[in-house]
Amino acid sequence: MKLPKSYYNLISFIGTIIAGISLFMILTFSIVGYLYESTSSYVGLFTYIIIPGFLVVGLIIIPIGMIIEIKRRKKRELEYIKKGWPVIDLNISKYRNAILIFSVGTIVLVILSSIGSYEAFHYTESNEFCGTLCHEVMEPEYVAYQNSPHARVRCVECHVGTGADWYVRSKLSGLRQVYAVLTDDFNRPIETPIHNLRPARETCEKCHWPEKFYSRQLRQTKHFLSDSLNTEWNIILKMKIGAEHSALGLSEGIHWHINPNVKIEYIPKRDNRKVIPWIKYTNLETGEVTLYEDVDKPLSEKKMAKAVIRDMDCMDCHNRPSHHYYTPQEFIDHAITAGDIPKDLPFIKKVAMDLFKDPYTNKDTAIHTIKSYTKEFYAENMPQTLKTREADIDKAIEGMIGEFSQNIFPAMGVSWDEYESHIGHVTYNGCFRCHDDNHKSEDGKVISKDCDLCHTIVLQGNPGKEQYSSIKGALEFIHPKKLKDGWDEDLCTECHRYLY
Repeated sequence: MKLPKSYYNLISFIGTIIAGISLFMILTFSIVGYLYESTSSYVGLFTYIIIPGFLVVGLIIIPIGMIIEIKRRKKRELEYIKKGWPVIDLNISKYRNAILIFSVGTIVLVILSSIGSYEAFHYTESNEFCGTLCHEVMEPEYVAYQNSPHARVRCVECHVGTGADWYVRSKLSGLRQVYAVLTDDFNRPIETPIHNLRPARETCEKCHWPEKFYSRQLRQTKHFLSDSLNTEWNIILKMKIGAEHSALGLSEGIHWHINPNVKIEYIPKRDNRKVIPWIKYTNLETGEVTLYEDVDKPLSEKKMAKAVIRDMDCMDCHNRPSHHYYTPQEFIDHAITAGDIPKDLPFIKKVAMDLFKDPYTNKDTAIHTIKSYTKEFYAENMPQTLKTREADIDKAIEGMIGEFSQNIFPAMGVSWDEYESHIGHVTYNGCFRCHDDNHKSEDGKVISKDCDLCHTIVLQGNPGKEQYSSIKGALEFIHPKKLKDGWDEDLCTECHRYLY
């Protein structure tokens, strides 16, 4: 097949080679991706985004070479080039061949581009793309996500949502993030809260809509003390996540805060929303408005004038719905309960808590320290235990390393200490940001910190010696350790926040 003479030049040949190799690689990687599902995330990146770019560049180079060649021949005043528009005579085979190749090539390219664009869209929406492409940056979020209740919800369902406008916003934001990663210009850890996310009520409530919250829920947890027996302490709470009967909707309970007939607004002291000195309650049915201020630390008039009032939504409490980093107390209790750390290994809870008091500079140092400190502890204090139960000690070490790897990421500075959870009130202030008996209105109303507002205790104590009440009743909380000054005068965080 003969082609126009203008095609036969070095530039067009280079463009053809680039396009041909790119097409071959796209087909090869597509076959590999189809045959082997567990391929690297970079295979998809090259198949649907990078290599198609080279294909397009190669196809563009071909006509550029032809145009340059035509101009070169025109300067030489060759006979086949005339002034004005070129004449295309389909009776001449070279023109027929060129048009045929161009037409077929264009159709094939359009089809391949459509398929590639579709695959590229789905690839950039995949969890693999979000979680593994920028490994160092996203490793903490991806690991925590895989161990979260939302592990089967795609990242984009929350971070992007539906609609073309938010899709475009997310991709523009993604370009800035790619640039930041390439130039190593990003914070370690990544700052939160993230302000350019879609509003929580447009994403969370696709599944968790307010009218269908459950009325009550039992929550059972096991705790282990840092003594020689790793004494177990069980507690069962009846969580008042909604009203006593589901038919009453959100008239009371924890999720009353997002009752459609109620509007809660607040002003945080800082951007991290850990301290909330000003709250506004509005009853949308009656128009009643009540303002609450922290009597110990009120906002100054100057700060009030500059303050941005925020509407309370799901994320103000559920701020770590898919990327929660558990405290050492939590993840060691979890490992002992699961049997990953032997419960009857003396002082193992104390050893574990000692290991996670201070931050680590990198993962290798942490693993080495966990191994060496645990062995040294038993060698110095309980040599007989080390001799007779070495296998259990090794199992405990592996359990601690496993929990560490899921919750603490030194390379990104990520841990429970950096990313506080606003659910609860033991280690972090969470509920106590507002419910602390210090937020009062001018007419004397107080936002109470009464425990029974959100939950009641129906069982507590050591195994076999638990106190319990009927499901309708409630027990007064007993602290597992006797405290000199009691537990009910101060906030839980004043002790628990600094245990580590």
